Amino acid sequence: MKTKYMKQQLTFLSQSVGKVTSLALLLLSSSIPGNAEKIEIHTPNNSLVVDLWKDGEPKFVYYGQRLSTYDLNVLPEPTNANWSHLELFPAYGATHTMSETALAMTHVDGNMSTNLLVQDYKVTDISDKAPNGKERSGKLLTITLKDPLYPSLVHLYYQAYNDVDMIECWSDIENLEKGTVKLTQFYSSCMPIRRGDVYVSHFHGSWAAEAQLVEEKLNNGMLVIKNKDGLRNATTDRQEVMFSLEGKAQENAGDVIGAALMYSGNYQITIDTDDSEYHYYFAGINPDNSEYLLKKGETFTTPHVAYTFSNEGLSGASRNYHTWARNYQLRHADKQRDILLNSWEGVYFDINQKGMDQMMADIASMGGELFVMDDGWFGDKYPRKTDNSSLGDWVVDKNKLPEGIEGLLRDAKKNGVKFGIWIEPEMSNTTSELYEKHPDWIIKAPGRKPVLGRGGTQVVLDLSNPKVQDFVFNIVDNLLTKYPEIAYIKWDANAPVMNHGSQYLSKNEQSHLYIDYHKGLIKVCQRIRDKYPDVIIQDCASGGGRANYALLPYFDEFWVSDDTDALQRIYMQWGTSYFFPAIAMASHISATPNHQTFRTIPLKFRCDVAMSGRLGMEIQPKNMTEAEKTLCRQAISDYKKIRPIVQFGNLYRLHSPYAGDNLASLMYVSDNKQEAVFYWYKLETFVNQHLPRIKMAGLDPSKKYTVHELNKIDTTPLDCEGKTYTGDYLMKNGLEVPFKHIVNYHDQNDWASRVIYLKAN
Repeated sequence: MKTKYMKQQLTFLSQSVGKVTSLALLLLSSSIPGNAEKIEIHTPNNSLVVDLWKDGEPKFVYYGQRLSTYDLNVLPEPTNANWSHLELFPAYGATHTMSETALAMTHVDGNMSTNLLVQDYKVTDISDKAPNGKERSGKLLTITLKDPLYPSLVHLYYQAYNDVDMIECWSDIENLEKGTVKLTQFYSSCMPIRRGDVYVSHFHGSWAAEAQLVEEKLNNGMLVIKNKDGLRNATTDRQEVMFSLEGKAQENAGDVIGAALMYSGNYQITIDTDDSEYHYYFAGINPDNSEYLLKKGETFTTPHVAYTFSNEGLSGASRNYHTWARNYQLRHADKQRDILLNSWEGVYFDINQKGMDQMMADIASMGGELFVMDDGWFGDKYPRKTDNSSLGDWVVDKNKLPEGIEGLLRDAKKNGVKFGIWIEPEMSNTTSELYEKHPDWIIKAPGRKPVLGRGGTQVVLDLSNPKVQDFVFNIVDNLLTKYPEIAYIKWDANAPVMNHGSQYLSKNEQSHLYIDYHKGLIKVCQRIRDKYPDVIIQDCASGGGRANYALLPYFDEFWVSDDTDALQRIYMQWGTSYFFPAIAMASHISATPNHQTFRTIPLKFRCDVAMSGRLGMEIQPKNMTEAEKTLCRQAISDYKKIRPIVQFGNLYRLHSPYAGDNLASLMYVSDNKQEAVFYWYKLETFVNQHLPRIKMAGLDPSKKYTVHELNKIDTTPLDCEGKTYTGDYLMKNGLEVPFKHIVNYHDQNDWASRVIYLKAN
């Protein structure tokens, strides 16, 4: 049994006067077998403590609120009652067979057992560029593990940031044996979470219904969250979860651990609750049909998992992710996003030069800044008139656009807006010149006919093939080389891997397809960003199918969903906001009846919902009345006032639409707490309805805030309009919001929403 740790400590980081260091390494010597060392790494407000000793398995000790030096000295060992197993990276077969493991491999000699023991560890400074190109600094703890019987190594990494509460974990599996080893399971990380009244928040979905929140208590058994789409891993279940450690989830109170797997392909999250005192969170690449043959001298790198801890509830954990995302994950996250009009729901495939010019003029007249031409602009031999042809043939359809992209860019300049364009570079149709030339480039099972997707002809190009990688890169390269004025690209992906097979990979490597596809995709994205760092690129995949932190460093935003219905968007954007900031969430005003739900929602409500994300429009302006254009013009003008708060501010979710009482509310607060914007949405209407009064959050209690409603339609102002309240009052009492709008009789309807701007005096 381990004895108490001695108080002797070695501090491996100096601390500047008046500054909080990003990470401290404390080694607490003891008399336990193998001379164990307890190591703490920390961010400004979080601590992770592990136990390491030579030729022992690395152990988890603590993850949570940052510990003082005194508390570190007296930190007790986690309980080993009921066979708790707290290994950081358990491997299958030698000592772990009954419980879930992070790694399973078959060695060259056929042995399926592995025993990973500590050989060494080190802490190094980080001063490099994050994937989004921003400079970052921090510390990296590297733990080297080895099986006594085999030369192969596993390097386990924990990277802590100096300025944000985020610790990333991943591993390298290095094959130093004499031949090929087979990897059959390869989670990135294991995080033990002490049992108690623990709830998990996670997200399921489907096309046009992404990011649906599920909150459930963790009980005995196994919760598995997975995706096997092949390309669009956020369409169904999502790879991010939050653990509420003190009972049912609360938005702005309580201890929460967040865990975000950063992978673009098939993944699996397993939360294993066995007969011990812990829940065990595992996350990584989905191993189904993906066993990986690792050749001699090769290294397999698992995806990163980003962990955070907050004692300010779910919203507190979200704010940590949003800060980290804006600093290190999203492209251009320090620049305001433009207000745009996308042509898709306005004209669908009916692209023409005159129509695009008209839409540009209309969005400019309403205060917009960017026009994006969506699908339907390309194809020579096979013009793109619907979704059954032309993907892969990225040449302008001169029948639709006789003056080409040059004419569109000229018209954009004339109208005073920027120009963007839609592409779907990873796909082809069997009705295309590309497919006629390169049928060997598509994903297809050997000896079988291709399985066809959208339009009855869509197929997926095989990005494990370097020639296909070059082709996809060249699509973007050719556009931006020829037309450098293009300011925005919408990158879409509208098909899954519909059958398994690569015409490029060898017969022994067919199980590499899912993994190698995404290696190829990341290579292409890196090449594009190396050459074109400034262009804005939207990440779209049948809507929100690629909202993940593996791809977002190469993109600026993502399309939350193809469903633009404002009511359903409240739910989808609520769930999406758990891990992704508003600046990344494209939210558009669309037509009514809505094209997906056929629901009729007033324009005021549609504007108010879209104003809580990156505002845009998805509509045909020429079909709008002058009154509707005037209201959108006002909404755009008002959004420009609050755009810095929404896109760079701190989110406080106040009242969940999932509460079941027909109300949703949230707010954003600027870093200096000088400004805030409060959103209030009534979801349904009943006679004699009673809705709760919403208390605000995140304000400075000592400041006085003046209230102004935005995007107003009422004939009389709110009672609170122009009045001033202390932050303390607003956070303890909130404002009384009427349940309906005061408008002319014939303008009345059953919807109500408010956007309220607060500014400190």
